Amino acid sequence: MNTHPRHSATHTPAAQAPPTDRPQQPGRPRPAIRAAALTKTYGMGDAQVRPLNSLSLDIAAGRFTAIMGPSGSGKSTLLNMLAGLDTPDSGEVTIGDTQLSGLGDAALTRVRRDRIGFVFQAFNLVPAMTAEENILLPSQLAGRKVDRAWFARIVELLGLRDRLRHRPHELSGGQQQRVAVARALVTRPDLIVADEPTGNLDSASGDEVLGLLRASVDEFGQTVVMVTHDAQAAARADRVVLLADGRLAGELHSPTPEAVAQALMHITTSAHRAAETRAGGAR
Repeated sequence: MNTHPRHSATHTPAAQAPPTDRPQQPGRPRPAIRAAALTKTYGMGDAQVRPLNSLSLDIAAGRFTAIMGPSGSGKSTLLNMLAGLDTPDSGEVTIGDTQLSGLGDAALTRVRRDRIGFVFQAFNLVPAMTAEENILLPSQLAGRKVDRAWFARIVELLGLRDRLRHRPHELSGGQQQRVAVARALVTRPDLIVADEPTGNLDSASGDEVLGLLRASVDEFGQTVVMVTHDAQAAARADRVVLLADGRLAGELHSPTPEAVAQALMHITTSAHRAAETRAGGAR
């Protein structure tokens, strides 16, 4: 399995982020997915919450992007928008050349099924099915013939060849998440979205799953977007996008755990101060 080299982190600031100079990125890869001016509001009056506030973001193809931010910063809402699981009040999400806002329910379901792979904190495996049946379920639902050579390659990479006939309760947490990663990869999606994929795992199993997501980028050229609160996990990505109050607050390229933790602490402190200022002004 290839390992991804770690370089010094470069933090690109927004209003809340500490100032640094960002080097030019020659030959930047094309975006696999583009979010343009996304806004989302829940509730009314004093209970109104706006997790996304005119947020724009490009996700590069063939790269591993991590999304981080304080609680309530909008990271899970953004991931749901990118995956077509939720719709913005305004703005647009485009996967490749497909604008999601123009799609009906059936077409949107096909996009999620055929073009997006999902890895969640809860493994979301079907208990009565074997590991192999769980992996192949998206292909069966799509009525698509399984590429057995591709399936075998994924199973070999993820170390699941001896576990294919086991049901979820016969697998460890790390093995179950490996099955979930294989299920996400088997349809060769345009995008894999991972929502806290190590949240239910011990540190060794979590590191293993992160290595598999990293390998899916390095070995297969996959595009991965992951929401995480863990600086160690985020440092496995090529790029870390930082959110605060529903807006971009900065980013790091080729990050280190220390750089991620420092940037997140700065943004969290700034967000708390801004909230205190707003609360003081409201009194």
